[in-house]
Amino acid sequence: MAWWEGFDSTRLLIAPDSGSNGSNPGRLLSLRHPKSGNPTCYLFINNGELQELNWSKQSYRSWFLGNYVSEDGGIYTATPVDPVFIMLPIFEEARMKKGDDDPGKFRQLEEIIFVSDYPGYQNLLTVAGNCMQVVCDIKEIGSTKFFRLDDSKVLAWLYYKVCKLKETLPALDQNYAAQDEKNTLSDAVSILGEYVKDEPWLKLLCSHLNLELPNATQKATDVEVFTSYAESKHGSTSTNDLLQEKSSSERKCMSTRSGKQGSKKAKMETESQNIKEMFSRASRRGR
Repeated sequence: MAWWEGFDSTRLLIAPDSGSNGSNPGRLLSLRHPKSGNPTCYLFINNGELQELNWSKQSYRSWFLGNYVSEDGGIYTATPVDPVFIMLPIFEEARMKKGDDDPGKFRQLEEIIFVSDYPGYQNLLTVAGNCMQVVCDIKEIGSTKFFRLDDSKVLAWLYYKVCKLKETLPALDQNYAAQDEKNTLSDAVSILGEYVKDEPWLKLLCSHLNLELPNATQKATDVEVFTSYAESKHGSTSTNDLLQEKSSSERKCMSTRSGKQGSKKAKMETESQNIKEMFSRASRRGR
């Protein structure tokens, strides 16, 4: 039986400090994973930062949360994610291209982020308007802006991301210092491939870099999905109802309390699913 089935249960979450008063720490949003398209839970901080929730567990570990004991020792962590990754699939669909030579249509932002069954995107209207300018052509008619994804700008953005990853990998694992630059670049593309689809973006990037498409493009990160009833109706759930402050440090521990979610299932892995684990997997592939 999953931990939320039949009873409420406290869970531990490491997330950004919401400030001294602890008010309005953010909202949990159910959005589509940019790679798999599966419902995935994200934490939207009020300063406009989007965080993905990762779940990890170690054997023989429990958490003492006040008077409650979380027996399985699982822990959630919220880590920053570039909103462009999350928005890229829906902006691609919004172009409604009729062929490879068709650049697609310009659309209003409100139309683009209206995604059936995912009202959580409505909370990201301002974020999308700011971050997606780097990968979109924009037309202004009066006070209204119209957006259209531009392939060349997306490619330039992906190239920048993979170059930054290539620079970072050697600092994370000494094994990268012993391998040639092309293999390190390939590993960086593979990691990036966890957040973008093969077609057209990863294929386009590999063609630009003269690399083969990474084998089967790694599986997207499995993260806990716990969309509450309130979120299914309104697109988000206030973390005031779900998160309890546990410390006043820069990043604090908070316990999450789920509602009834018997219809939702999650992949419960025994290994960490955070960004550090992705780098570790890339390192093992490079040996």
